[in-house]
Amino acid sequence: MHVAPVGGTAVQDHVALAEIELCGDLIIAASAAHEERLSLESIDEVLKVAEERTRGSGTGE
Repeated sequence: MHVAPVGGTAVQDHVALAEIELCGDLIIAASAAHEERLSLESIDEVLKVAEERTRGSGTGE
């Protein structure tokens, strides 16, 4: 069994950290909605889907 050494040698996985942050944002939004389900539009808003589509398309729309 290999155990990671103690100290400042941890490697940060930026993609995993971003996914964890997005999951946290969804949990907060779901908690704020109380007993209602989040709509697909609300989920897209929390995850900033439209911003990513705009950034990825290069059109700026």
